[in-house]
Amino acid sequence: MTDDTTAIDPDLDPGRFEVHRSEARGYSQAYVREGVGGVPLVCVHGWPETKRIFWKVIEPLVAAGFEVIVPDLRGFGDSEVGPDGFHDVFAHAADLRALVHDGLGHERVVLLGGDLGGPVIQDLALRHPEWVDRMVLFNSPLPYLRDLMAGIADTRPAREASDYFVRQGLDPDGLAAELTTPGERRRYIATFYTSRFWAHPGAFTSNPPSPGSYPEVDFHVEPFGDAAKLRASFGGYESTFEPAARSGEAMLGRNERTRTLILHGTSDHVIYPAFDRMAAAVFPDHVGPFLLRECGHFVPWEAPHALVSGTAAFCADLLAGDPTT
Repeated sequence: MTDDTTAIDPDLDPGRFEVHRSEARGYSQAYVREGVGGVPLVCVHGWPETKRIFWKVIEPLVAAGFEVIVPDLRGFGDSEVGPDGFHDVFAHAADLRALVHDGLGHERVVLLGGDLGGPVIQDLALRHPEWVDRMVLFNSPLPYLRDLMAGIADTRPAREASDYFVRQGLDPDGLAAELTTPGERRRYIATFYTSRFWAHPGAFTSNPPSPGSYPEVDFHVEPFGDAAKLRASFGGYESTFEPAARSGEAMLGRNERTRTLILHGTSDHVIYPAFDRMAAAVFPDHVGPFLLRECGHFVPWEAPHALVSGTAAFCADLLAGDPTT
């Protein structure tokens, strides 16, 4: 018997979990489903992410008692591009409702997400309040509530961090046309894990096996080599500027009903510096906010233990079978 020194790190193995398919909304949506029979927990990725961002937390969440459902949003990862051409919050939310409620039959769920996944789960909680038991929210866009947030400083990220947002929102076709090869598309996405400082320094680039080689970055950017999907992924930004890019109006606002665990990776250079205080104003029935040290935008990957332990503690009564506590 010989040592297999080339074994794949399970955290970086695209085939680690079985991928299922749903055709509920007229296209093939990919999702992982582990721990069937546990408390339904839907984990929703952001941009530029896929379901892979949750690879470190799926098994521990299952061990805690959750049924963990992790989709690729339309146009991301292993899911197809939306056949209607829409890739906005309203479309993503409708997809998840069809997948988890109509398809898998779950009458109550816990939702977890950040970045683009944050507005998606916020929409679902307001649109279907009887369906969403709780939310776990981190490093996400929020509705701006002028009166409630008037006294909160630093409610906007640095201007230099928003250039990508403007370009992807106002010139998505032009940007996509400039990225002509899979390598160029992946290198563009790689900057969000490295030089743009969304993550805590070294979160994706520590201990490279060789100079300039970053397997964790490669793992997350690999799905973005597809030209049609990269262009579709810009749809969330495009829809903030262009009404014609919206399939419907997202429901984003103060939510006084849904109990919400708020986590904030404070090394993030793209989300609001005051995200924790702003989120507390949007969700008055909240736990936290908890500030995560040496963690940036990609909370499930950068702080997996904190996310798992916090979510399990937050849902301890549901896991024990007592939703009335």
